[in-house]
Amino acid sequence: MTDALVDTNWVAKHVNDSNVRLIEIDWDGLEDYNTGHIPGAIGWNWKSALWDQTDRQFPTDDDFCARMSNAGVSNNTTVVFYGAPVQFGTYAWWVLKLFGHTDVRILDGGQVKWEKEGRPIAKDIPEIVLEKYTIKNKRMEIRAGRDHVLAEMNNSNCSILDHRSGEEYSGSRVGLPGKLDVGAERYGRIPGATHVPFDSLLNDDTTFKTIDQLTYIIGSLVPDKSGQIISYCRLAHRATLASFVMTELLGYKNVRVYDGSWTEWGSIVGVPIER
Repeated sequence: MTDALVDTNWVAKHVNDSNVRLIEIDWDGLEDYNTGHIPGAIGWNWKSALWDQTDRQFPTDDDFCARMSNAGVSNNTTVVFYGAPVQFGTYAWWVLKLFGHTDVRILDGGQVKWEKEGRPIAKDIPEIVLEKYTIKNKRMEIRAGRDHVLAEMNNSNCSILDHRSGEEYSGSRVGLPGKLDVGAERYGRIPGATHVPFDSLLNDDTTFKTIDQLTYIIGSLVPDKSGQIISYCRLAHRATLASFVMTELLGYKNVRVYDGSWTEWGSIVGVPIER
């Protein structure tokens, strides 16, 4: 097990450390955060914190540095994320890895497990001391664009993994089950993609399954830990959770997240689709 996954005891012990920043990532505004959060956590909305203000792209280097500084994060800060829901925390983990942040971690089980253990919940917003932040050693090799997917689609040495629901993978939906069925013009999957639902990697309390269980789920499909892997879902959140499992918990070396995912692929003119 890697230091990138921390438990509730670790957070309770370290959340007030000056070199630790706990951040809740909300999927829709900051409603969940304002309702109640783990004491010491600040709140980020995933899109406003991790995307460009206008473009379907990540923030510029200057904007990213400003957002980190305003969150009280320096290059030496240990950043711990938890998501509402869980996959938004791993999305933030992945974006910080992309920008080269050295020490970024995930709280196993997040607030779900925290509350089940009877731990306190707060509504106050912590005071933030601004820090200086600079970008060093961006890791663009962990990101895949559509051209890379097209180039590797028929490569027998590259595994493409689809982490959506069964309904999305089979082509009966383009949106999450239980939500509006929107998000792309066409239904289906990238040809040759193997189905590995993201929630198959989690327990009911949103903690990650054991290493043996994860090894069985992933390793039975992709035994070569040095081979190329491209992960995708609908908007990349679920794919980043699988990437976290593979790279941080299981030791896979060459995993890329296709962050355009099905919202892009299912609407591109001329790309192949399998159903």
